[in-house]
Amino acid sequence: MVDFNLSGYNSEPFTLVGIPGLEKFHVWIGIPFCGIYLMTAVGNCVLLYLIAVEHSLHEPMFFFLSMLAATDLVLATAGVPNTLSIFWFGAHEITFPGCLTQMFFLPYSFVLDSAILMTMAFDRYVAICSPLRYTTILTPKTIIKIAVGISFRSFCIILPVVFLLTRLPFCRTHIIPHTYCEHIGVARLACADISINIWYGFCVPIMTVISDVILIAVSYALILCAVFSLPSRDARQKALGTCGSHVCVILMFYIPAFFSILAHRFGHNVPRTFHIMFANLYVIPPALNPIVYGVKTKQIRDKVILLFSTKATE
Repeated sequence: MVDFNLSGYNSEPFTLVGIPGLEKFHVWIGIPFCGIYLMTAVGNCVLLYLIAVEHSLHEPMFFFLSMLAATDLVLATAGVPNTLSIFWFGAHEITFPGCLTQMFFLPYSFVLDSAILMTMAFDRYVAICSPLRYTTILTPKTIIKIAVGISFRSFCIILPVVFLLTRLPFCRTHIIPHTYCEHIGVARLACADISINIWYGFCVPIMTVISDVILIAVSYALILCAVFSLPSRDARQKALGTCGSHVCVILMFYIPAFFSILAHRFGHNVPRTFHIMFANLYVIPPALNPIVYGVKTKQIRDKVILLFSTKATE
């Protein structure tokens, strides 16, 4: 059935408009996109390199951090290069299989990122609230199970989206007023009933992410309770500073996604240009994560300074 759809109704390519109404500014809008993408690539690659080569960083927290860095690279690479090709080279066409591929990896990376943030919050909860049991709770076997579990969960949540779209006939316009292929945005172009797409695309991913957010909030609430019971004022300030930075990145990660999902379902009066610009803020957290979770972590900060000071003296 998938082969029939791909070769029948859905054989024609789609056209990604970019940001409707701002076409004449596309070249200039692409510059910050490119800068953010380069920051994402360099920051996360340095982070992955340091965690791989430094044995002192082979701990549960840094394993989850490396997962976050790898997923951020996939999240940014799934969308930004294609967006830049639209802005700078006018490459507006994308094949249906290419659209499906983008539609899988963007939300898959987002849902996996959400699960990793939840796991990292749990890791910090155990480290601060039950430090003596940390190594017995987060054993290598447990860490592998968690990594496989959250990856498989994300796969199972997003894969149905691909099949829900392949069943649809696109016999009208193939013009997508966006910078990337978005599930509901593409589904609305079909000349068939898309109720299942709307409800699955709205309910399942958002309920999954909401459950992650609730667990993250509970973890940080318990962490804060433990922090305020610390006798040292410096220790409290240090812990609060770290938690505050983490919360800022978490908010920057979730707010654009929630807005995009809710705007598709309920925000019929939201200006399209504003909606698309806001939806593209997904590129910012992958660039900030290496700074917040890397540079602000003393072990990694020391290794980064050592790495670049060694390069400078060679």
